[in-house]
Amino acid sequence: MMVGEQPGDREDIEGHPFVGPAGKVLDQVLIEVGIDRTKVFVTNAVKHFKFAPRGKRRLHQKPNGGEISACRFWLDHERALVRPKVIVALGATAAQSLLGSGATISQLRDAPRELDDGTMVFVAVHPSYLLRMPDRTKAAKERKAFTRDLGAVRHYVESIKGGRVALDRKNADP
Repeated sequence: MMVGEQPGDREDIEGHPFVGPAGKVLDQVLIEVGIDRTKVFVTNAVKHFKFAPRGKRRLHQKPNGGEISACRFWLDHERALVRPKVIVALGATAAQSLLGSGATISQLRDAPRELDDGTMVFVAVHPSYLLRMPDRTKAAKERKAFTRDLGAVRHYVESIKGGRVALDRKNADP
């Protein structure tokens, strides 16, 4: 299962998560690391698109703690239906929804956490973060780190299928 922040403009219009520019980045990286998106349940922590109108454009606004909390009910129901062994929290909002309000990407990125029900949560940046970075050199470096993060997820999933558990992100390929 992958959990993003909230629907973006394209997602809100089309009614599906990660179909806009961030979804294209996610799709590319999933292909690179060998994860079949059709086998992953993709959702968002917050279920509505929060935006500020700017002329004809709708500009994304970060959800607040109350909105994250209010939508937790729906995320919990999705988790109960899907019963994932692994969840990837894409961005700080998703991490906070799953792990609590003190969750930050920098603290959790390299250290998967186990939830009370045994589900492992990996934390990565949201793909839209890569698109918003003005410094293309830094963006390329962050994209490589994002690719390593998702490679670590694939490695972990393969390891639990084979009966062994390995959480070492640094040795995960690609």
